[in-house]
Amino acid sequence: MTSKLRLADRTNDLFPILGFVAAMASFAMPLNAWLVAVILMGAVVAAVHHAEVIAHRVGEPFGTLILALAVTVIEVGLILTLMQAEPEKAQTLARDTVFAAVMVILNLLMGLCLLAGSIRHHEQRFQRTGIGAALATLTVLTVVTLVLPNFTSSVPGPFYSATQLGFVAAVSLILYATFALVQTVRHRDYFLPDGEEHDEPDAHAAPPSIKRTATSGALLLASLFAVVLLAKNLSPVMGALLAEWGAPPAVLGVLIAALILAPEGLAAVRAAKADRLQTSLNLALGSALATIGLTIPAVAILSIITDLPISLGLDAKSTVLLFLSLIVSVQTLANGRTTVLQGVIHLMLFAIYLFTTFVP
Repeated sequence: MTSKLRLADRTNDLFPILGFVAAMASFAMPLNAWLVAVILMGAVVAAVHHAEVIAHRVGEPFGTLILALAVTVIEVGLILTLMQAEPEKAQTLARDTVFAAVMVILNLLMGLCLLAGSIRHHEQRFQRTGIGAALATLTVLTVVTLVLPNFTSSVPGPFYSATQLGFVAAVSLILYATFALVQTVRHRDYFLPDGEEHDEPDAHAAPPSIKRTATSGALLLASLFAVVLLAKNLSPVMGALLAEWGAPPAVLGVLIAALILAPEGLAAVRAAKADRLQTSLNLALGSALATIGLTIPAVAILSIITDLPISLGLDAKSTVLLFLSLIVSVQTLANGRTTVLQGVIHLMLFAIYLFTTFVP
């Protein structure tokens, strides 16, 4: 087990360096697309790992914010890079990515967590108070950012005006900051298993040394630099490949969301299998809130500065799937207990979303 952990640490230390070197080399010569894709995925996973190391050293509440900011920087960097590389898709890329992230988290990730945990432990329990607060915040954020633009009248179409976009960005930041404060400081016990506030595996783990934290900080910056530049290098090939497959533009958002959420998703599933569903749900819903609460304001600010309109309003099909996912999630998590049935329901919802993305 120790040897596996050391190998994982070495891999996470290696990919930022490889990514940085590959990103610099891309200025001088074209790189193989498959090699770039592998290095890009490794750099994303490594970036999240090193952000977690720094977060553990800093402690709460700032640790959670550092991790969320690192993931958001990666997501925003990918979105903005691809928006510049694919101008014709720029208006809808942010919307497609954020919507895909919400559907992946609420249906694929939550479904896998509930199914994996219930198969091994039959029935699992969690605190309803904290999860209910997370779902309420997520519902407001998703509806305001992805549905309301279809019904405002200052600007025609699924767009916000610059003033409206600035206001929505401020609301999103306030909601996410308030939730982070409640989760990490004022009502931290709402997000811990009943009677197990000190039983989390990492609760008493020694924080990393100053040297290790500084190394992770440097490798995190290298990873973020590599992700943004390699995404720009890979985007023409990715666009051509999707066009060859006949895939609709929204598929690009699904790929970005899956890449960004993979590391935290694996951690959430492992926690559920270890009968720590509370931790699993905290990771999943926290990722969804950070995706909207931080990504939308960042993209909105850049949209206003560059005078680039972004389409945030979902079409009718996606709106129905979003509301269905939110309603089912509330019902699934209403009584503090989960079984195999809820996991299968969410996985089937994700299958419906994925199928209708490819076959709209």
